[in-house]
Amino acid sequence: MKSIKLAAIIENLDKFITFIHTCSGECGFEGKRVMEIELAVEEALVNIFNYAYPEGEGQVEMKCALKEGKKFVIEIHDKGIPFDGLSRPDPDTTAGIGDREIGGLGIFFIKKVADEVRYSRNDDMNILTIVFLA
Repeated sequence: MKSIKLAAIIENLDKFITFIHTCSGECGFEGKRVMEIELAVEEALVNIFNYAYPEGEGQVEMKCALKEGKKFVIEIHDKGIPFDGLSRPDPDTTAGIGDREIGGLGIFFIKKVADEVRYSRNDDMNILTIVFLA
């Protein structure tokens, strides 16, 4: 797996997106699908940057690889506070804007564009796995 590890700060977002753009292109993705992959990763990273480390700065490691010849697997690791956004119910997208609860749309988007999304907490580390089929 290729990987990149940087401080969990918004100033590093472009470096992470460039990394995932390169990885997804090398795995045969192009056009709209690359944009969806980038947006999904951006949503996950911005949540980590904003919420994972309330007491200070931490690190984020992102890994990617093509597995089984058809699964583009992205793993995002952080040692921030435990947070399983996948366990929350999907937002009610039929409700009016003023009637909706705040939050949850980023995770909802990731689940809609990815073929598989998993969360685990191992050894004090959050691991978000996002899979796109090639």
